[in-house]
Amino acid sequence: MQRARMMRLGTGLMAVAVAVLMTGRWEPVAAGGTDGEYRVLKPIQSGDLTLFPVVRADGKALPADHFLTLDEGLKSGEVEVTEAGKVQGLVRSRGAATPWRYTGDQVNTLVLLNNSKRPLVLLAGEIVTGGKQDRVIAKDRIVPPGADPIDLSVFCIEHGRWTESSAKFGATAKNATGSFMVQPSVRQKAMVAKDQQQVWNSVNGAISTMAVVAGAGPTVNTSEAVVMGGPVMTGPVHGSALTLGTDINGGAALGTTSYAKAMQTQAVSAKVDEETAGVAQSREQALATLRQEHAIGVVVAVRGEVIWADIFSDTELLTRYWTKLVRSYAAEGLGSISHGTASIADAQRFLNAPAQGSEDSEGEVGVYRYREVKTSGTDLFTLEALLPGTGYDVHVSKLKLKVP
Repeated sequence: MQRARMMRLGTGLMAVAVAVLMTGRWEPVAAGGTDGEYRVLKPIQSGDLTLFPVVRADGKALPADHFLTLDEGLKSGEVEVTEAGKVQGLVRSRGAATPWRYTGDQVNTLVLLNNSKRPLVLLAGEIVTGGKQDRVIAKDRIVPPGADPIDLSVFCIEHGRWTESSAKFGATAKNATGSFMVQPSVRQKAMVAKDQQQVWNSVNGAISTMAVVAGAGPTVNTSEAVVMGGPVMTGPVHGSALTLGTDINGGAALGTTSYAKAMQTQAVSAKVDEETAGVAQSREQALATLRQEHAIGVVVAVRGEVIWADIFSDTELLTRYWTKLVRSYAAEGLGSISHGTASIADAQRFLNAPAQGSEDSEGEVGVYRYREVKTSGTDLFTLEALLPGTGYDVHVSKLKLKVP
């Protein structure tokens, strides 16, 4: 299927149509500034994490979910992810060979093949482990069934390894109890900064914090990090050369430079469990209520600050991502000192604020369009499905831009 790069669009106005999800106590509150289109529900708080649910006020039926998720595809074997150097073994026989130019494995490129009969949805921030380094997906996209192998843009989140641990990638590392995404601060660097060094810096900072809360090491100032490991490797990042990377105390204390493996250590996992206890204890009941109320997303506040919103096309797709999303949000609050709780008004203002600024758009003809609208304070990302029978937004991310 032909791939097309959408031209950069000029300044424009995009109204934000978002909705947010779930809580154990469902108490509707009038939503301001949206003409009653959404009902904001009273939030729940668990540790430093506050979740604000929103449902559609008109009860409008949402599109039936027919997408395959990355976790489901990797688990069933219908989706394959490998290093770029193995692409020749994945190209389908269709007469003319697919023109791949790769000469070997690359830090910021993996190859993905969707062998299923359903379109595959990929979200920025999802982790794949294995190969020569663990990676995080850089942006949302949709992969149609039966397509040729795609060039999957990724960032490394395992500083220091360039030896193959497995021929194919999985959604989690070995012995993991569940899959997850990187926390918002790391996810933002991949989506907004689009820079490998900044992703590494945010990963180093996150692992250092994990080491502190797990009691595995002293506090580390990531801007003055102590060098613990040798150089990683060099390779192309957006057309330029990588700088030599190094490790810091957090990775040494936890015994790993991998974000995924650090999250799976017993001490760190226990801390995340504590942060999500208020949500996890009533998970099944909450998800049942979520489906009943047709909730489709969640607005997130950490330490009293609204930082993120994840919105889906329908309730079922949201529920399939729910656990990994909640754990990623909780990881953002590790090691912090709580200083208040965001209000419903704060969450509503975050949702209602129009995204007016420069817009970038890219995608694949007849498959998907991925748009970014950046303002002075927020960044809005929208993944729109263009496949037959779709024509709607599958996933919307809105995030608060942090001042450097």
